[in-house]
Amino acid sequence: MTSSGRCKSMNTPLTLGIFLAGFSVLGLVAWKSYVGGGNVWHQPSPSMTSFYDLSATTLDGKTLLFSELKGKKVLVVNTASRCGYTPQYKPLEALHEKYAKQGLVILGFPCNQFGWQEPGDASEIRDFCSENYGVTFQMMAKVDVKGEDQHPVYAWLTDKNQNGVGDHSVKWNFNKFLVNGKGELVAALGSGADPLGEDIVAFAKGQ
Repeated sequence: MTSSGRCKSMNTPLTLGIFLAGFSVLGLVAWKSYVGGGNVWHQPSPSMTSFYDLSATTLDGKTLLFSELKGKKVLVVNTASRCGYTPQYKPLEALHEKYAKQGLVILGFPCNQFGWQEPGDASEIRDFCSENYGVTFQMMAKVDVKGEDQHPVYAWLTDKNQNGVGDHSVKWNFNKFLVNGKGELVAALGSGADPLGEDIVAFAKGQ
């Protein structure tokens, strides 16, 4: 075998390894872009169906009438206890502690539809959030955020015919929706959107 032949034989596995590694990295980037990207901001516009006609059940089994949220800035987020984005509970709690007195309300909706990463019952979810992240913002009962059993709150958030501004899909855990003090949907943000990022903080401040 010639020298060039030996080089070719030795380099083929290395080349294949580099190719596969590159492919894996590109796949990871694409996945992160899919679940974390797609941030959409809307020009505030009156909704077709009022946000304030909605209601939902809290983690403690009480009914929250959204009419009680009039004048409040609301961040709605679908949560999970076993997700790579679960540590976002910490900045979400920090956001709540800093801006609740300025009219910010955070509603966390546990959901088990993405990778079965929220399998616990209400008690387990409450204990997990409290013990690991000191969560004091409003946690809601577990819901479906898509599909046949989609909760009415998420039907409103994702359907232009209801929210008046745009169609959206919830692609993974910790997607975020921002609703202003007039009940208008102003943003749909991906999982990667930092709860303490500039845009969300500006929203919390009412800017």
